[in-house]
Amino acid sequence: MRLTVKVDGLKELDRALRGLKASTAKSVARRVLMKAGEPIAEAGRAQAPLGPTGNLKASYGVGTKLTRRQSKLAKKENGVEVYIGPNDPAAIQTEFGNEHQAPEPHLRPAWDAGKDRALEDIKTGLWAEITKAVSRLARKAERLARKAQG
Repeated sequence: MRLTVKVDGLKELDRALRGLKASTAKSVARRVLMKAGEPIAEAGRAQAPLGPTGNLKASYGVGTKLTRRQSKLAKKENGVEVYIGPNDPAAIQTEFGNEHQAPEPHLRPAWDAGKDRALEDIKTGLWAEITKAVSRLARKAERLARKAQG
C-alpha cells in the first residue's frame, strides 16, 4: 500500500528550496524527511509484534531505497522520496492479516499518531536546513571572492 501526502500552503518553503542548486535542495529535503520519519519508524517498531524470529521489529527503518521487490511495485515520482517501515515481507501479512492470521496493525497506528508531528518537523526542519545551506553557500562565495582577489 502506498500513501501520498499533499500539503498546501508551503509556497515560501518551495520557493526557498527552488532557489538552491538542485542537488543541494534534494539533499536538504532528504535529510529533513528522514529525520521527520524516524519517530514514526520508532513507534512502528515499538508496536510491531515480536513474532517467532524478531525480524519484523529489527527491519523497521527510514530510507530512500526499496528492496528489489518493492521497487518493482513502486511508481516513481519526480522529487525526493523517503520510505518509512519494515523491509520484512512478512510485515504485510502481520499488518493486514490473512486467512490464517488476524491482523496486528503496527505501522498504520504509528503513522496516524505521528503524521501531524512529522509535518511540523518537516516545516521547521526545512527552514532550518535551507537557512544553513544558504549560509554555507554565502561563506563559500566569500572564500572564493577572497581567493580571487589575492
